[in-house]
Amino acid sequence: MKSNYKIAILISFFLFVLTIGSSISYYMVSMNSMERQLKTQSLPLSVDNIYTDIQKHIIEPYLVSSMMASDTFMKDWLINEEENTAKIKKYLDSIKNKYGMLVSFLVSEKSQNYYTQNGFIEKIDKQNSTNKWYFDFKKLEEKHEINLDLNDNISNSVIMFINFKIFDENANYLGATGVGIKISYINEMLQRFRTNYKLKVIFLDKNGNIILGENHKYGTVENIIDNTVYKEFKESILANNSGQQIEYTSKGSKYILNTKYIKELDIHLLVEAKLDDFTQDTKQNFYLNLSISLILTLIIAIIIINIIQEYNSKLEHLAKYDTLTNLPNRRHFTDTLHKYLALSKRTNEKLTLLFIDIDDFKNINDNFGHKIGDEVLKIVAQIIKENTRDSDISARWGGEEFVLAFMNTDLKTATTIAEKIRAILEQSTQIKVFVGCGLTISGGVTQYHPSEDLDSFISRADTAMYSAKESGKNKIYKV
Repeated sequence: MKSNYKIAILISFFLFVLTIGSSISYYMVSMNSMERQLKTQSLPLSVDNIYTDIQKHIIEPYLVSSMMASDTFMKDWLINEEENTAKIKKYLDSIKNKYGMLVSFLVSEKSQNYYTQNGFIEKIDKQNSTNKWYFDFKKLEEKHEINLDLNDNISNSVIMFINFKIFDENANYLGATGVGIKISYINEMLQRFRTNYKLKVIFLDKNGNIILGENHKYGTVENIIDNTVYKEFKESILANNSGQQIEYTSKGSKYILNTKYIKELDIHLLVEAKLDDFTQDTKQNFYLNLSISLILTLIIAIIIINIIQEYNSKLEHLAKYDTLTNLPNRRHFTDTLHKYLALSKRTNEKLTLLFIDIDDFKNINDNFGHKIGDEVLKIVAQIIKENTRDSDISARWGGEEFVLAFMNTDLKTATTIAEKIRAILEQSTQIKVFVGCGLTISGGVTQYHPSEDLDSFISRADTAMYSAKESGKNKIYKV
């Protein structure tokens, strides 16, 4: 029995190990697949989508500004017709409306006049802080720049200006032109990538300064080299090539960083993905599936244990009881009788033994068949049960033989019980239904002697029974 429970526990253990192992294996495969897909598909595709948005919203203004700086009309106007402000106003207004810009502007180096689609705005002055951008831009070696600035004459919010220098055919500096677009929608675009794609997007200039970033405050200068996480990868991030993919770990979380150099704007695009953001659903599914699997495994383990318990009970019953009469079998009776003998020796209580054999039972089988014979044996067993105490033990000894042991019962009382059983069987209407007459038995009763062993005790009862048979049957013989 204990061995079977060990088997149940072992099976349950292996089920739990298999469940946990398979769940972890599936989780690891899913995580690796998710990470691989993020690196090779999702992140590169997202970078391309972001680049497409940039092309739509930033590169187009860049190209428009470049076109304006190269436009011969603007150059001729600056050289020969600057007094005709209506003409430049119309030109700038057409650019603004055609391309949907917030503002189109022109600054003349010769007159220091600032024009927009609304016409003349102001004369720029080095002493005026709002005009500082122009003089700083003029000093740059580059012919263009992207600049974030405030201009109360245009809008009360931060504007992204894309500035281009204008030169005549002899490379003489004529002024600066360009367009301005609202920065707010760019921040909304960056927030959209964070919300929809779980990606952090940053734009850097060639020196590593953040130009644009989600919630990046205008007027603050933050360099990528100041970020202890990015510092190690500065050269790779600012390389003017097709792009890099960088992996790093920070505060226990893994990050994947894709970079892309946008040649048209001379800026670097950084797209950062936190792996945990993409694996959260996988982790939740893992814990859910693991919980369900463990519960199912527990249920299966309980079912297995119950089945083994039931199987053990059946085996124990089969090992101890006769399947036909449901009385204890010979082995179980003998084991119990051993205990009764030990108890009788210790307490000096009287112990008696009764052997019963059905007279001429072979004739019943021969005349009525074994099925009827089995039914008769069941009736005999039932009558024996009904006429003995709970403390008494009775068993089918074999074939048509039965044995009974009576604790705390002397020979006379045991004989009385045996005679009672014999009389009931002889008058049994149940038996008469099957064989047409009553059933007789021969029995032998004996009382245990403290000095004898089990075998001699049983042998005396058995001998008494055969003596009853030899003396005419249908009687109880006592010794």
